[in-house]
Amino acid sequence: MAREKKVEHYDVIVIGGGPAGLSASIYAGRARLNTLLIEKALIGGLATYTNEISNYPGFPNDPKGEDITNLMKEQAKKLGVNFKLTAVSKVELEGEEKIVETFRNKYIAKTVIIATGGRPRTTGAENEENYLFDKGISFCATCDAAANTDKHVVVIGSGDAAIEEGMFLTKFASKVTVSVMHDEGIMDCNEIARQAALANPKMEFVWNSVVKRFEGEGHLSTVVLKNVKTGEEIPVDCDNCFEFIGYLPNSELFEGVINMTPQKYIPVNEKKETNIEGVFAIGDVTDKWLKQVATAVGDGAIAGTAAERYIAEKEIFDTCIMQKEKQGLIYVYNAVDMPSREFLTHIEAIENDNKGQLIVNRIDTYKSNGLALKLGVEKVPAIVITKEGKIVDKLYNLDKEQIINAL
Repeated sequence: MAREKKVEHYDVIVIGGGPAGLSASIYAGRARLNTLLIEKALIGGLATYTNEISNYPGFPNDPKGEDITNLMKEQAKKLGVNFKLTAVSKVELEGEEKIVETFRNKYIAKTVIIATGGRPRTTGAENEENYLFDKGISFCATCDAAANTDKHVVVIGSGDAAIEEGMFLTKFASKVTVSVMHDEGIMDCNEIARQAALANPKMEFVWNSVVKRFEGEGHLSTVVLKNVKTGEEIPVDCDNCFEFIGYLPNSELFEGVINMTPQKYIPVNEKKETNIEGVFAIGDVTDKWLKQVATAVGDGAIAGTAAERYIAEKEIFDTCIMQKEKQGLIYVYNAVDMPSREFLTHIEAIENDNKGQLIVNRIDTYKSNGLALKLGVEKVPAIVITKEGKIVDKLYNLDKEQIINAL
């Protein structure tokens, strides 16, 4: 007999505990929303493996990634955010109640923020797992370039990211050796980057090569390449290695549930909204250009604020806008538009003439168009008329007599 799962209710559930998820939970907690953050592995995400972060604003002493994320966690806890260290097994995101299930529990929320991040694609070469992150293999030149000043580094890959990041590394490193699996002169990057890389005196190339294995006592010291045509092994002594062979979003849980790009990233709008109402996505799991701690934190701030606004607007929409007691008139306008603003006097006159029989609501879309979208208003200004909690008419012409006739 299957054990019945314990059920808990929240305003906001954040799935993922990296910088994006932590930031979102801080904003939700600060808004006094009952917030739960679920993380299956390590609070702080991949950022905790970064030995030095020299580009996060406000931290001039190059702290470790975990130093920053631990402070974020403390801040979230101080604001009342609940943490659960467990894996999510199933989600149901459609409808007003979002369901997030783990092995033991079922969590029900008004909104869900997906912050499951991503992971770099690795080579699969021998011993690779022994040197990941702070032991010699890195995946972010922006993060770790300064720590490689005057050092020799190896770059794996020849796409746009590999070559552009490799050239960035030459500003710090004394030498950058690039492993390219194609014949001499052939790369997967754009032509401008290719020509610039070939002309860079600090960059050397090992053509027709892939990684065979990694070697080193405690820390990486040698990358052994293999010639794909001859099978010859080519040992390259180095201080560190950077892999730029792609990135994989952690979005498997949401396949078939939410819209995704062909690469399995989750597309969002400027408010971090997905195609499902009340569901947001942030950080490296989204289709974005720059994947950094600073941009992840910014995503979280937007989503946390948007979730709070969504909950507030939904409550207003259900209880006030779509009330069933009386006939309703909803005036949707933008306060910066003078004609729309001036028409408020006519709305007030209609309200006074129908006291006790009509409930009038005014919706200003200047800061948020969420309620207008819920009403299906195509443009503003607009008049929406309701009866028994249902929309019966929409008028886009500001004519007082026409509104009175529609009532």
